Amino acid sequence: MHTFSVFLTAVAMNLAFIKPAAAESFSLEGFFTGKSIAEGSFHSITGVKKSFQVQLLGKWDGRTLTLREDFTFDDGTRDRKTWRFIKDGPGTYWGMREDVIGKTEVRIKDNVARFSYLVFLDPENRKNKVRFHDTMRLNNDGRVLNTAYVTKIGLPVAWTRVEFRRR
Repeated sequence: MHTFSVFLTAVAMNLAFIKPAAAESFSLEGFFTGKSIAEGSFHSITGVKKSFQVQLLGKWDGRTLTLREDFTFDDGTRDRKTWRFIKDGPGTYWGMREDVIGKTEVRIKDNVARFSYLVFLDPENRKNKVRFHDTMRLNNDGRVLNTAYVTKIGLPVAWTRVEFRRR
């Protein structure tokens, strides 16, 4: 009986270290190459609320993921943004987008990617500079949930939630 108890304890301890397969395989190019879709919302402390849908197309060339995002907002307006993520090492990327000031470093650990970047919400007039703090989590069901809070001069002013699905 003692041997059986020791065996069960050893099995239980080893199971505690097993992660779901999806969690170990999260990479930007692994999820976003090809077509995907997303639904999201943006809420600010001023009362602005926007819902949107996104059609995404990702192309991977072995080092760079080019990710085109075509947004359709609930008021009918449209926008297109294009990210370029350059893989710098295992779980590390440098990201650039036309409205992002400078570059952002993306770090992935297990099933979570984190990055932060500055943008002008009014890029034409270079006004309303804010910082997005993104956390993307690959869920066990294969969807990616991106939550972000937005700060201005260090103070929280908005938040966003986007759920991505492969097509």
